[in-house]
Amino acid sequence: MSGPSAVKDDPIEGRDQLVGYIAAGGKPAADWRIGTEHEKFGFRLDDLRPPTWEGEQGIGALLDGLTRFGWSRVEENGKLIALLRDKASVTLEPAGQLELSGAPLETIHQTCSEVTSHLREVKTVADELGIGFLGMGFQPKWSRADMPWMPKGRYRIMREYMPKVGQLGLDMMTRTCTVQVNLDYADEADMVQKFRTSLALQPVATALFADSPFTEGKPNGYLSYRSHIWTDTDADRTGMLDFVFEDGFGYERYVDYLLDVPMYFSYRGGTYHDLSGQSFRRFLDGGLPALPGAKPTLTDWADHMTTAFPEVRLKKFLEMRGADGGPWSRLCALPAFWVGLLYDQTSLDAAWDLVKDFTRDERNALRDGVAKHALKLPFRGGTLHELAIEAVRISAHGLRRRARLNANGADESIYLEPLLEILDAGQTPAERKLELYHHQWNGSVDPLFREFAY
Repeated sequence: MSGPSAVKDDPIEGRDQLVGYIAAGGKPAADWRIGTEHEKFGFRLDDLRPPTWEGEQGIGALLDGLTRFGWSRVEENGKLIALLRDKASVTLEPAGQLELSGAPLETIHQTCSEVTSHLREVKTVADELGIGFLGMGFQPKWSRADMPWMPKGRYRIMREYMPKVGQLGLDMMTRTCTVQVNLDYADEADMVQKFRTSLALQPVATALFADSPFTEGKPNGYLSYRSHIWTDTDADRTGMLDFVFEDGFGYERYVDYLLDVPMYFSYRGGTYHDLSGQSFRRFLDGGLPALPGAKPTLTDWADHMTTAFPEVRLKKFLEMRGADGGPWSRLCALPAFWVGLLYDQTSLDAAWDLVKDFTRDERNALRDGVAKHALKLPFRGGTLHELAIEAVRISAHGLRRRARLNANGADESIYLEPLLEILDAGQTPAERKLELYHHQWNGSVDPLFREFAY
């Protein structure tokens, strides 16, 4: 989740300004970049518990330790909550999950190098503090009550609001981790094709990256429980956005959607003002009781855009949000998968051909069923496995056509290897962990903190 937006704090004069804000994200293909984000669970090596912000083994101490690598500090009410360096940031999720929001880079090779450097820095400091980090989609051992809360104002507001609109919102905040990639578009037509294609194929990413089969130390009946959690978090701001596939969809229609997503807050004068459940449309008219007469600025709009949580999210770029967190290799595979599909026009056209005749019911059935069944989900006389094979094949061709080579002359398709292994085995990461749980681990999840830690 984001912190306060760093945009020019201009007053909003009307709806057209909001449309123009998104439209300004369009750029020529030569300027398209790749921004990869990933979250991970911290745990104390001595008892496997998640670290609090405070204390010698705290997340605050970890952030402070990372400043030795040239990161600058971001504080809220005197507490260190984030780090900035070279257009990248390290931030805290609500229960202390550590997130790297990577810089906008040109190639997957650069992305993978960035991830590697970050994990090496984190491990250097974490080892000194007796902390480890684990990449999965859902906290496998600890209950919601066991999870700490980080000292960030927006999380206090969300914590109070979430139980009013869904049963699993607090689990989403405290016990999930994801990896996502943010990608550019040329113009409105390109955005629409990419949005529709990636939204329809998001269940494929969920299946390939499914890695959240445990809750409080026991199998939970799902392969991506993180994905299931989003179905009961807040229906006003989640889901498959069926309107994206309707005729006439574009920037304006997405702005109208966001205007109807209930607000969480406005960040003004260093303070988060609780506006939970209130209307941004009414805010435009200066009609919010909590801020009498106040009208929003572009900072408010940019912040509000981060509080919608659909499977694909539009800001000044498109965010692919369907995947569970995972190990280093899959942190590189996720951006490779989507770049191969969306940054090569031949691949984008082929991927759209793959999904363009999906019905609304089929898209939603894939979304609803993939959390439990992943690659084995029945679809059109076969399974999602077959659709995933074709999507990865298209992606690989796109990456080869991009021909961005590393120092050894290899193109970016090398980063798809973990996905090819999953497809060849027909076994998701979650199913592999379940197999270990029932056999080598003797019904305990504790060994995964050792065997799958970064």
